[in-house]
Amino acid sequence: MRITSGSARGIALKAVPGNDTRPTSDMVKQAIFNILQFELGGRNVLDLFAGTGQLGLEALSRGASSAVFVDKAPEALEVIRSNIQKTGFSAQSRVVKSDYKAFLSGAPQKSFDLVLLDPPYREKFVPRILNFIETFDILSDCGIIICETATGERMPARVGKLCLTKQYKYGGTELSVYRVSESGESQ
Repeated sequence: MRITSGSARGIALKAVPGNDTRPTSDMVKQAIFNILQFELGGRNVLDLFAGTGQLGLEALSRGASSAVFVDKAPEALEVIRSNIQKTGFSAQSRVVKSDYKAFLSGAPQKSFDLVLLDPPYREKFVPRILNFIETFDILSDCGIIICETATGERMPARVGKLCLTKQYKYGGTELSVYRVSESGESQ
C-alpha cells in the first residue's frame, strides 16, 4: 500500500495489524482519484472510517488543502499518525478519535468539500451515515461524497440535498458518488 500520485508519490504506508481494517485496494483507490482528478485542488477532506488514512493522504498528495482523519480504533489511529508523519502532511492533517455519529454531530456546518466514506462492509449503514451528513450540514455547497460499499448494497438516489450521480463497480466493491444539488436533479 502506497501513495500512487502527487507530491508524496511512492511513499509506502503502514497497514493496521489484524483483520479488522480492510484497506481500499489499489484498483479502487485509483478509480476514486480518477473520478476526482480535477476536483481535489484546495479541498477540505474528511476521511471517515479512516483505517490507515490512505484515502485522505492520497487526496493531500494530489492537492487537497487539508484532511481530517476519523476512526475509533486505537490501532488505526496510531497507524494514521505514523502514515501522516511519513508522508509529511502533519501541518495539513488532524486525527480525531471518534465514532461517526459523535464526530458528525459536532462538526462545523459546511466544513468539508469532500467526504471519503469507507465503513466496514458488513455494517451496511452507509444510508444512515448519509442522513447524518445531511442533517448536520457538514458538506459545502459544492460538496462531493464518495462511498465505498460491497457490490449490490442498495444506495438511496437522494438524501436531502445529496444526489447519487454515478455508481461504479470493481469486483466486490461499489463506489457511489453523491453531490450536493438544490434542485434534486443529477449533475
